[in-house]
Amino acid sequence: MNTIKSEPKRSRFMALLLTTLLTFPFLSACGSSQESSAPPPTVDDTRAGGVQTNRGPSPLPQAKKGLSNAQKVGITLVGAAALYYIYNQHKNKQEKGPQGKHYLSKNGRVYYRDAQNRAHWVTPPPEGIKVPESEAARYREFKGYNNQNTGRDLTSLPEATAPVPAQ
Repeated sequence: MNTIKSEPKRSRFMALLLTTLLTFPFLSACGSSQESSAPPPTVDDTRAGGVQTNRGPSPLPQAKKGLSNAQKVGITLVGAAALYYIYNQHKNKQEKGPQGKHYLSKNGRVYYRDAQNRAHWVTPPPEGIKVPESEAARYREFKGYNNQNTGRDLTSLPEATAPVPAQ
């Protein structure tokens, strides 16, 4: 008879204990009066926009040996080569935002920080960047140089392995 009466008390105690334990993380996360010095989370602007549609594979023109006269005037950089070009154009600027200083992350991506110190990933334009041949020569070894699929990515660069300066 004693066990029947203690069973509801035990169930209530367990329910109260579980409720307290499950509520604790929510309460501890709220109401912090100290301001965090860590930068806000990264914003991935590469996924913004409309719904992506699968249009199927686009026909690629057959690669020709050598460069035509038009290609000698301007080389198209896409992918890693274009990202490295963008990074080099902005790495020494002092401003913040898309036209300001850019950084190279350890994962081989380029980003900038906005006025709120949030990081934004940079994506090169899908059509590529036209660069004079004299300037494009320094990007020859990277993927995307003149629309090539072979070459290096940005993870092996010394800048990518260096620690990012505190903001």
